[in-house]
Amino acid sequence: MSLPASLAPIVLFCFNRPAHLQQTIEALQQNMLATESELIIYSDGPRNKSDETLVADVRTYIASITGFKHIKIHHSEQNKGLAASVIRGVTEVLNQFEKVIVLEDDMLTAPDFLVFMNEALTAFESRKDVFSVTAYGPPISFPAHYKQDLYLAPRASSWGWGTWLSKWNKADWEVTAFDELEKDKTKRNQFKSGGEDLWPMLVKQQRKVIDSWAIRWTYSQFLNDAYGVYPVHSKIRNIGTDGSGTNFTFKTGYYGSEVSDSKIRIDPNIVPDHQVIQAFADYYKLPLALKIKNRIKYRI
Repeated sequence: MSLPASLAPIVLFCFNRPAHLQQTIEALQQNMLATESELIIYSDGPRNKSDETLVADVRTYIASITGFKHIKIHHSEQNKGLAASVIRGVTEVLNQFEKVIVLEDDMLTAPDFLVFMNEALTAFESRKDVFSVTAYGPPISFPAHYKQDLYLAPRASSWGWGTWLSKWNKADWEVTAFDELEKDKTKRNQFKSGGEDLWPMLVKQQRKVIDSWAIRWTYSQFLNDAYGVYPVHSKIRNIGTDGSGTNFTFKTGYYGSEVSDSKIRIDPNIVPDHQVIQAFADYYKLPLALKIKNRIKYRI
């Protein structure tokens, strides 16, 4: 697979974690295509007084970044929150470039992350049943027969991912068919084929308990019978599960820490493997305590 004539821009969302952001940027600067890639940074504003110093530190740091073809920085005076920032920022960049690579401020990338993402965006662009590609591969147990380097899963990843304008434009951010899905057990079960955590997240999103662009993006993928493309061996590691994040406010090592530097063989005609999808879904099974909490507190 050869690289495209024009590389996808990198869009990076950051808020109030200067130390995490610096690690993210330093890893990205080591990427083979960094100096040929556009970097567009969206810096969210403080939620309150206590955020102001950290947000200021973030902005001092991002003003000093070098090592990319061109760097554009968007500062928000008000706090938009991650969901609104991502939806608006990705839309703006896609309207200009038609494809995009998206990172948040707590992602360590392998040196060939940008190579893989650009190759994957080229390879799968024309497939109507693929809405996104990601460099994150959760540590699932693969069946012995599976020899591909990539697989399809009925879920969109929010960690080191990419998409195209033609697919992003199909997103339903209002989740307009939620009532229909709530009443249809068969469709609900189909939706949960990407993980049984998906339905509780979507319910909480609609009840405004959480504010997640990612669950709505996965829901949009489901509506269009589409998949996300995942690597068997991850090229990205999340360092934000230490209790510092907006969405991860508890510490966990649950998401795996291995980052592969091996070349990924990209088959643009890859087909879904039901055993792999089942193993993927098993990884996202909810702990019993959380199921009980969802049932008692949220009646889900």
